[in-house]
Amino acid sequence: MTTIGVLLSGCGVLDGSEIHEATLTLYFLNKAGAKAVCLAPDLTVAAMDHGTKKPMGETRNIRVEAARIARGPVADVAQATVADFDGLILPGGLGAATNLCDFAINGAKGTVEPSVAAFLQAMHAAKKPIGAICIAPTVLALALGEHHPKLTIGNDPGTAQGLTQAGANHVDCPVDSIVVDAANRLVSTPAYMLGPGIADIALGIEKLVSAVLDMARAS
Repeated sequence: MTTIGVLLSGCGVLDGSEIHEATLTLYFLNKAGAKAVCLAPDLTVAAMDHGTKKPMGETRNIRVEAARIARGPVADVAQATVADFDGLILPGGLGAATNLCDFAINGAKGTVEPSVAAFLQAMHAAKKPIGAICIAPTVLALALGEHHPKLTIGNDPGTAQGLTQAGANHVDCPVDSIVVDAANRLVSTPAYMLGPGIADIALGIEKLVSAVLDMARAS
């Protein structure tokens, strides 16, 4: 059975993984007969109230929060072994750009959380396919910029410019489609960077999951 890692950044669009995007990823992997293994960095970050969209004044552990989506234990990405995975997918949510990296704060001058960077670079070196959804391509741009990856976040000019400045080649893309970088074995889709709803983003995410699985199963 093909095993795909799903790298989560918490639980909730404002301080972690976007729940619709993460759930759709898990659903389409399961529907395609693949095994999904959820991973996250073992870090503590500030929590947001998703009703008021204001800080809660408390911190929460990313792995503990991600387990709400995974419905069980989430592996520590720092302990993950590339050989155990056939591919990897990063759902979006602001946590991708604040917890997995600091693109949301520092843009193209940002850095990727060390355990996440190490795993992404090792997966890329092993030629394992990686998918990135919504704002998550920013993580790949920062981690793999030297390889000039072809990525999309949809068509937002400011975010696209940040990817370009980080070394990526940005390609505009509609919500129901994907951008494939065959040379770097990367796939991306805009999802909620464009929206407008869960049925719309599902179209691109299903194509992304399918493309990642096709790459993984062909290798």
